[in-house]
Amino acid sequence: MSGQVKYDFDKIIDRFGTASYKWDQSEKLFGRADLLPLWVADMDFEPPREVVEAIKARANEGIYGYTIRTEGYHKAVEGWLKRRHNWQIKHEWITSSPGVVPALSIIVQAFTNPGDSVILQSPVYYPFYDVIKMNGRVVVDNALVLEDGRYTIDFDLLERQAADGAKLLLLCSPHNPGGRVWTREELQRIGDICVKHNILIVADEIHHDLVYREHKHTAFGSISEAFEQQSITCIATSKTFNLAGLQAATVIIPNDEIRRKYNYLLKTLSIHMESFFGLTAVESAYTYGDEWLEQLIDYLQGNRDYLLEFVRTRMPQITAMKPEGTYMVWLDCREISDNPAVLKKLMFEQAGVAFSEGSVFGKQGAGYLRVNLACPRSILVQALDRFAEAVQAAVV
Repeated sequence: MSGQVKYDFDKIIDRFGTASYKWDQSEKLFGRADLLPLWVADMDFEPPREVVEAIKARANEGIYGYTIRTEGYHKAVEGWLKRRHNWQIKHEWITSSPGVVPALSIIVQAFTNPGDSVILQSPVYYPFYDVIKMNGRVVVDNALVLEDGRYTIDFDLLERQAADGAKLLLLCSPHNPGGRVWTREELQRIGDICVKHNILIVADEIHHDLVYREHKHTAFGSISEAFEQQSITCIATSKTFNLAGLQAATVIIPNDEIRRKYNYLLKTLSIHMESFFGLTAVESAYTYGDEWLEQLIDYLQGNRDYLLEFVRTRMPQITAMKPEGTYMVWLDCREISDNPAVLKKLMFEQAGVAFSEGSVFGKQGAGYLRVNLACPRSILVQALDRFAEAVQAAVV
């Protein structure tokens, strides 16, 4: 646990009028400008002050030209992964992307052909579907199984799907929206199946730092050399430190030939140049962000526990899946309705809140809502109160 509280996560920051995707699009997206937005994975917290100061200092240089990855950047990334995740990577394994989702799309293009099959595990972060379908590939759904209030993996189905010729597996680890932090044993079984059938594993580990105290994230590539050599890992400071707008993700590719093919397509698309401010933010966050992150996790755990108890006592018609990681909570609202239109009306028109409607995560998500906990507790309380009142009125 962290020591003395140094950072004020209760601070309310007015983000209206800041060109915020989360706060300034409510009317366009949901039909009302006065909604409380707890949907897109964007925190309402300031990043570590060291990051802010580093960006200011970079801005004060006054010339914003083409930018390269420095030795300091590499050392910061390598140090973070070793310190926080017990994974010793090599300097040359590091490459980049403007974001994790662009990296996923590049990987699908580079390592599959149109019509090839790509495995995902639904319900899952909706851009996974986009990078497969919009690139002309075929989604193979290794649907997760709901057991005792948490998602588990259907390994028998995965074995059959892998044997049927899939080329890639997109692994969401930790899982979004279900909040599972896959155990080392679960990851081992996934990797064994994929190595056996020569499937490239793409580990989206963007939420890897956001894990609650009773759980531990295992970096997929850290499990064995075989898994290192048959995987690509995508990480970013965007979720951990609320830096998504700076467009700087880190892609780790231990296999020389896989990395060469990835970098070739990155250059073909001419998105191989680095973000001027993004690299500065990444380096400073990974160098100075440990204490801030420890206190953030404590705060998020408090928000999580508040929501779980609130749902249990105030909205017994709803079941909240207890997240092991991420700052999302997956709400089973099927007792109210499994019709997305009904739940949208309940949120937007009756409650005045915006959570993420579940069907966008796959057909299994119909009847679910995803709530973003990464906000001051007073905002979370207000949003939950609004929603509970609407639920009570709807079921009377």
